[in-house]
Amino acid sequence: GYQGRNCAPNVVKFISGDNSIMKNKTVLVTGACINTGVAIVEKFASEGYDVVFTGRSKAKVEEAEQAYRDKFPGADISGYELESLKADGCVDEESVCQLFDDLDKKGVFIQCLVLNAADQGLGQEIFVSFLTDFIKVINTNVVWNFALAQQAALRMKQNGGGSIIFINSNTAYRAIPNRIAYSASKGGQLGMMRALALDLGKYNIRVNAVLPGMIRTDRWQKNPEWYKTVPSAFTPIGDVADGADIAEGVWYFAAHARNTTGAELVIDGGNTIQLYPIIPKDGEK
Repeated sequence: GYQGRNCAPNVVKFISGDNSIMKNKTVLVTGACINTGVAIVEKFASEGYDVVFTGRSKAKVEEAEQAYRDKFPGADISGYELESLKADGCVDEESVCQLFDDLDKKGVFIQCLVLNAADQGLGQEIFVSFLTDFIKVINTNVVWNFALAQQAALRMKQNGGGSIIFINSNTAYRAIPNRIAYSASKGGQLGMMRALALDLGKYNIRVNAVLPGMIRTDRWQKNPEWYKTVPSAFTPIGDVADGADIAEGVWYFAAHARNTTGAELVIDGGNTIQLYPIIPKDGEK
């Protein structure tokens, strides 16, 4: 049978009558070496937070860490290499516990956890892909994120509360071709978000989700002609989000939404509200 590792006995309580141990609040952002994760880190650092972030590649983590430190010399920036799954496809819970154990030893308390990293589950065709491909996406986007939320919440409970924010997707509600595992994982993630919000509310821990649609990422930059004509680019407001738009939504939940938990904020230019995209004909605006 499965035996989970419970880190609760080792959780450090940082907050008592004196908060002087913590100069700034600290955010932990997963998947923050590229794209939206970078924008989220930069938003929090610009607002005076210290930042802990993760990435899958040691070299990319080190490169991003140096870039963040150069840009935000007043912030304490720490990067960690962190894989979601082990070689057998199971969630690497031990690495999650080790991450939080290390933060405990350094006296770092995560007031805000932003769960940005995800397995995109690209190109998984129902009659071609293996079941293990499906499980890999679910394990990363749901189970691994639960492990991170659990360890963060243990410490938030001890230290007066906090905020957990999922970077979800409007594909939790609107399916797109050959992305069954991804849509299923994002739908499941929203259910988990609401359940966490219910169970953790009494500890002053708020749990919410930002639901982006299409975002201008490096994939857009590498293939601009394709992305200009993809149907989801034709939003009611005539534009798609960039990483900074998503970061502003995350910041709202972290800094302003004191009485909001279990909520979803869709940032997709209005794509979710339309039955189908209105694609202009040649010459039309």
